[in-house]
Amino acid sequence: MLHILNETNTVLNKFIAELRDVNIQQDSMRFRRNLERTGEIMAYEISKTFEYESQDVETSQGEAIVALQTDKVVIATILRAGIPFHQGFLNYFDDAQSSFISSYRKYSKDNSFNIKVEYISCGDITDKILILVDPMLATGSSLLLAYNALIEKGGIPKHTHIATCVASEEGIEYVTKHVSPENVTVWSCAVDSELTVKSYIVPGIGDAGDLAYGDKL
Repeated sequence: MLHILNETNTVLNKFIAELRDVNIQQDSMRFRRNLERTGEIMAYEISKTFEYESQDVETSQGEAIVALQTDKVVIATILRAGIPFHQGFLNYFDDAQSSFISSYRKYSKDNSFNIKVEYISCGDITDKILILVDPMLATGSSLLLAYNALIEKGGIPKHTHIATCVASEEGIEYVTKHVSPENVTVWSCAVDSELTVKSYIVPGIGDAGDLAYGDKL
């Protein structure tokens, strides 16, 4: 299942526009905050899919019946660009478990590359709701590797939500082709049509990790 959030006009459009804007994105603090706010909005949308049950809450004037979430959530993030995006989800799912994955592109002389998963920190995710977050979904290769690594280490989740700010059409197609639609839902704020030979999304955003935290060697 695929959800593209900018198909409905909301305040999310402003945050995505600022993430894309070459002038505004030079302010790394604002860039990180926009990733965080985008995560908060996506967390709200994803929460609509959870299971809930009615519970009594005692107030100073009596009792209120409130439908509260029963699903346990694990938020998994691909370092480093995913950190502020992760925080947005954690702001809303403040009792969620967190997992982290480090992966990188290992380039060859002909500019082809392989994705290497270097580090993973993950607890038990069996029968929990897994939200795998990464601001950019380009080829989909690194995200799928991360998903498989999490399952191998942490167990089979009840359902997985893949959340990204900007995705390429090719990346969406690749991920949806290799996962079960019954078990995985893909969420993106926007989808762009072009992917370059170096696997950069166009118009995209740029290197989200560098924009958030500075250039790397």
